[in-house]
Amino acid sequence: MAPPEVHHLFHHPIADHSFSADRQTLAVARENNVELYNKAGGAFRLKDELRGHDKTVTGVDIAPNTGKIVTCSQDRNAYVWEPSPSGWKPTLVLLRINRAATCVRWSPSETKFAAGSGARVIAVCHFEEENDWWVSKHIKKPIRSTITSVAWHPNSVLVAAGSTDGHARVFSSFIKQVEDRPAPTAWGEKLPFNTVCGEFLNTTAGWVHDVAFSPSGNALAFTAHDSSVTVVYPSGPEQPPKAIVSVNTQLLPFMSLVWRNESEIIAAGHDCEAYRFQGSEQGWQLTGSIESKSRPGMDGAREESALNMFKQLDLKGKTKDDTQLKTVHQNTVNTIRVQAGSPENVTQVSTSGVDGRVVIWGL
Repeated sequence: MAPPEVHHLFHHPIADHSFSADRQTLAVARENNVELYNKAGGAFRLKDELRGHDKTVTGVDIAPNTGKIVTCSQDRNAYVWEPSPSGWKPTLVLLRINRAATCVRWSPSETKFAAGSGARVIAVCHFEEENDWWVSKHIKKPIRSTITSVAWHPNSVLVAAGSTDGHARVFSSFIKQVEDRPAPTAWGEKLPFNTVCGEFLNTTAGWVHDVAFSPSGNALAFTAHDSSVTVVYPSGPEQPPKAIVSVNTQLLPFMSLVWRNESEIIAAGHDCEAYRFQGSEQGWQLTGSIESKSRPGMDGAREESALNMFKQLDLKGKTKDDTQLKTVHQNTVNTIRVQAGSPENVTQVSTSGVDGRVVIWGL
């Protein structure tokens, strides 16, 4: 397996990151701005900055087809940035929320985006041509607390959300001015806006950190603060699910997860590395880390000269520097995204975290 491609951009936490469709542009959320990096050779070079938010940016997403960038922030606003000959043209989107926006994602159709917030609502935004502005509609009930993550079903109508009330939920975000009536799915048939198609409580009622639909949309995975990953298989409209499979681990909590295919999930978080889960409706299990631990130069057993050993003992009272983690990321991984391959067979994922690194992993 090829070694991971590590890009140490700066010494600040990265709240979220997103690559353009051609993987040549990287957008990272750094403090109040979004920084755009262009690939030059094997490295990423800072090319542009998107300034507009006046509080910490919490989410960024690049639409693969149109190239539009959506950002959201603790200043309670979102911006849609469109590429133009003179640079990036921002359009302010009033989310109509009275608490911070926490996460944002484009729908697969790219006609809408969903933004989660601390105001216990999900703002689903679409563009109105006649008024030339973005309009937000709110999904409110039965959310009881902050939305931590949102994820879209492949049909662009259903949206999943994880919340600090311990629930992962699936809602309909059908807006008839924007899209045709969706085909029936395992989650539901009649889908007016704000229909709750599924509501699943984490076994210990821990915060749900991330949610993701499988490539087919016929399963939902979510990870919570009790270090568990849960996969839900719906059976049909108004029916209890076919199976709810929960895997409890002895690791630190995961912050983010993606599906590699219908039978494999990659999750990463406070343990600073990404782990594989494999399974099906019959059961899931943790199968190990995606990192190969015996990378050259990473094992602490390098040959030290006797002089160096005594120097370290004199300076620090110990011979080995144990502040360096054995993992590639040196702090919590915040976001994991699909990097290459088809949704049914992902071949690369990218991770970013509190250590200011963006790492591309071959699977």
